[in-house]
Amino acid sequence: MISKKIAKMRDFRLKIILSALLALVFSLIFILLAFVLPVDKKEVKIINNHKGKLEQISDSLKN
Repeated sequence: MISKKIAKMRDFRLKIILSALLALVFSLIFILLAFVLPVDKKEVKIINNHKGKLEQISDSLKN
């Protein structure tokens, strides 16, 4: 009877230790990701050089 209580206490203590270590590992992963990922967002410039047929005709008429 006493050995079962001790075994249960050891299992509970092991679960607590493992959950604390797991939480520590996950928090370290997210902290490292925060330092690795870039903070500033670079704007993507879209250059649209493709002219439609009507734009080409209007440009040719202007010139």
